Amino acid sequence: MPAIVGAFKINSVGTSSVVHVGDVINISPNSVVKTFAGAGSFNTGDGLYVLNQNSITNTYDSDLVDQPMVLNA
Repeated sequence: MPAIVGAFKINSVGTSSVVHVGDVINISPNSVVKTFAGAGSFNTGDGLYVLNQNSITNTYDSDLVDQPMVLNA
């Protein structure tokens, strides 16, 4: 059954976002991100005490492809 959509406004769309208006059978966003962060970077909560005196983040990556986007369309 077709959808009836009224007026709408899109202010911004992020790089890995999906904008859906009306009927759809499959939505598959395409995005791959690799994040490098040092020790204690993603800690959350109240009253944290993190002691990282000699923290080194190794960003060397020997493989060329970590997560292929083939057949993800």
